[in-house]
Amino acid sequence: MKQWRMASVALGLLTMNAIAGQRALHVVDAWARATPAVAPVAGGYLTVTNDGDAPDRLLGVESTIAKRIEIHEMRNDGGVMRMRRITDGLPLPAHGRLELKPGGYHLMLIGPGRALVTGETFKATLVFEHGGRLPATFVVRAMGAGGG
Repeated sequence: MKQWRMASVALGLLTMNAIAGQRALHVVDAWARATPAVAPVAGGYLTVTNDGDAPDRLLGVESTIAKRIEIHEMRNDGGVMRMRRITDGLPLPAHGRLELKPGGYHLMLIGPGRALVTGETFKATLVFEHGGRLPATFVVRAMGAGGG
């Protein structure tokens, strides 16, 4: 009987660890535009889905591809397109998605260490308020590429 209880406790712990190990956050279609060798900045785009029951917030992105990566917003302000840095992160609703795309929220790769060449990839890590760190691989598309 004692062995049965020990086995039940062990099985329960394994099940809890497996459930806790399932990620609710997923990166879909991470990409960046190709750049000339001397470009001081580059744009990055992606969609994050949250399959979980709790909201989260994208706080930042880290990568060795650039000196720093900032979250920016492009918006139409009275007929004038304006870009501003987002310093407090972007909300990601429970069972929702967060889209970073041309003409809206996007990543600004400041001081790329090299040209971004069409067809290549680079790694980055998304940092969330509750979800921790989530790796992503960005595919480099042509200079004039749009979404999709």
